[in-house]
Amino acid sequence: WARAVRGLLLDVSGVLYDSGGDGGVPIAGSVEAVRRIKASGLKLQFCTNETQATREKFVKKLQGLGFDISVAEVTAPAPAACRLLKERGLRPHLLVHNDLVPEFAEIDKANPNCVVIGDAAENFTYANLNEAFRVLIGMEKPVLISLGKGRYYKETDGLKLDVGAYMKALEYACDVEAEVVGKPAKMFFESALAEMGVPAEQAIMIGDDIVSDVGGAQQCGMRALQVRTGKYRPCDENHPQVKPDAYVNNLAEAVDIILQQL
Repeated sequence: WARAVRGLLLDVSGVLYDSGGDGGVPIAGSVEAVRRIKASGLKLQFCTNETQATREKFVKKLQGLGFDISVAEVTAPAPAACRLLKERGLRPHLLVHNDLVPEFAEIDKANPNCVVIGDAAENFTYANLNEAFRVLIGMEKPVLISLGKGRYYKETDGLKLDVGAYMKALEYACDVEAEVVGKPAKMFFESALAEMGVPAEQAIMIGDDIVSDVGGAQQCGMRALQVRTGKYRPCDENHPQVKPDAYVNNLAEAVDIILQQL
């Protein structure tokens, strides 16, 4: 699985670092692993479903943790959602984290004709969910756009419910199917590959989410590895639908193996 690789897509939370209220902590060996990838000449793109901050703020945090990363190297859901909203003339009611709102500064939000939901964290109150429900249920043809569909993620103090759980609640209440912008959507991975300039068959995705990272990447024709860090749980190795091309203990181990094949 490690042969003929020209580019790597890296998930961020759970692969590079564990997030948390204190800013998070790098996973052992990950800062050096990113440095080694860049020194090797391999193409690199960070492919994240992070929706609790703008890309600029997110990248600044990662730089503060020691990572060599720039905004241009990050493929994230909010910019993709903004492109979709503009193309289709949609005006969103936002149910997102306060720190993500600036990403939508240039989008018309008056008289909403859709709902955009992201990982709103503490903003996932009954009142806010109910407001989003009322906007959707009042439409003849409800449009719900979700910035990912993850079930949970890991922070330094444990596992946390992700946007997918709240997306499902609104789907059920409004009898609507959400349009997912972010992993595991095929269009999202294709966008990341295009930004990196590498075809799917010459790229490897490395992530901690068996469905969104591994399954999504494999559906695009990529090889995909699951790390045993972040949200990984031993039961992932018996997943009924998704089988990674390999399991690795962490990003550093994956990079060791890949660089030996160059």
